[in-house]
Amino acid sequence: MTVEKEWLDFLRDQYPKGSGIRLSEQTDALSPVQPGSRGTLEHIDDEGQFHVRWEDGKETVLAIGKDRFQVLPPEPQTLKFYMPLTATYRSYDSWGDPSDQGEEMDGRDLRRYKGSIQETLVENRMPQEAARGLMHWYDKQDGVEAKVQSVVFEVEDRDGQLWGVAECKVIGELLPEEKETLAEYISGQASDGWGEGFEQRPIELDEGELYVSLWNAGDWSIQTEDERFSPDAQTRLPDLCWSVLPSDGTLICIKRGESGYYVSDWNTDNPEQNRCLADYNNERRGITPAQEQAMLTGSMCGWNVPGADPQWYKSQQHGGMTIS
Repeated sequence: MTVEKEWLDFLRDQYPKGSGIRLSEQTDALSPVQPGSRGTLEHIDDEGQFHVRWEDGKETVLAIGKDRFQVLPPEPQTLKFYMPLTATYRSYDSWGDPSDQGEEMDGRDLRRYKGSIQETLVENRMPQEAARGLMHWYDKQDGVEAKVQSVVFEVEDRDGQLWGVAECKVIGELLPEEKETLAEYISGQASDGWGEGFEQRPIELDEGELYVSLWNAGDWSIQTEDERFSPDAQTRLPDLCWSVLPSDGTLICIKRGESGYYVSDWNTDNPEQNRCLADYNNERRGITPAQEQAMLTGSMCGWNVPGADPQWYKSQQHGGMTIS
């Protein structure tokens, strides 16, 4: 049976993976499921059929107009983006005023102030952000707006240092480009939006004042929990990365597993500027040169060739640059 693409897109948009299913009646099944059973939507195939995994582990297919069932909204999942924290500490002088000279601190130093920083983050939230947090200020009508219920800044003590965390509640599954759009939006809020106001707000301590930054111009990146803390994070392929075409320096985006590339919206007529943009975006997302090269090779030559593995570039010489 041929199903129009527009109808499939509508179904998949309305009923994302993870939606709950409550069965009323299933017909013509070799192993029918009992009415009243609950399950989870795995995917909708090209014929518009709902593939469901039931609570007892059984998997069956349901068809609209043939089977009777109710689709329930999926439970929101938590997606976290981690960012390194920095701060300036200004001690009080004998008059009780903060000194002009500040002491710079990083995430390791800030662990002992976790409670005070978290409390100030909560106090800094505006009344308009009560329901959706930073998503209240998001001004695009796209997949991010539809799927991301809320985003709030938190802090988390992990791996011996305090991290800034953007905690996101997400319905369904973000596409790679939607995840990058969300990361870009959070970066902007951390640097120029919400975070700019927060870093100007003193956190009063017993001996001085602390000014915490969610973003800094130095060694800064924003990564998901998997990207930041998985043991193989530096050697596997990212969902998406930026690169430049070897032929003419065009700025491109590459999706893992897909042949070819997409010309980036940020592409310019200057190959050197495009190279800088690719480096900036990749570094901000924690993507290494070896991962970029593997993504470029995979998109051009196939994802099963040795060059599509970042580990292949360890200590390899490419274009006069050692990638490691």
